[in-house]
Amino acid sequence: MQIGKNLIHPSELNDTQATGRQQERHSRRILACLAVMAAFACVVGPGQQTRDSGLPQGYPIPDTLADKIPDANQQMRLHEQQTKKQNFEAINTERRKIIADESALLLKLATELKTEVDKTGKDTLSLNVVRKADMVEKLARDVKEKMKLTVGTN
Repeated sequence: MQIGKNLIHPSELNDTQATGRQQERHSRRILACLAVMAAFACVVGPGQQTRDSGLPQGYPIPDTLADKIPDANQQMRLHEQQTKKQNFEAINTERRKIIADESALLLKLATELKTEVDKTGKDTLSLNVVRKADMVEKLARDVKEKMKLTVGTN
């Protein structure tokens, strides 16, 4: 396609030649419009999903939408989540305190048991030593179970 060469003034053309040239220009214009529309369709993309804000995905949320005040239901959910988190932290702190107290008691009982076992003879154990060993065992199991205990935030 050569543009600008062999230009003929429209008065020199006969009717068939003029009609042919007009049709050619019209076809070029249609093709150009289709090309522009196709390029625009590629840029926009087919069926682009939008967020609640009405903006397509991949676009940043404007500050005006980010500062939006939550409605009553959202505020209630946020309040419930904060309450659950505070309750979880309070229960977890109390559980740690109990474990620490029982561990200290376990250490004390184990130390007492050791000193009593050291005092007894080689072949004899007193009833007090057996009872204390049983208490140490029960307390150790209790501490172990409390350490395994997981309090969920649900």
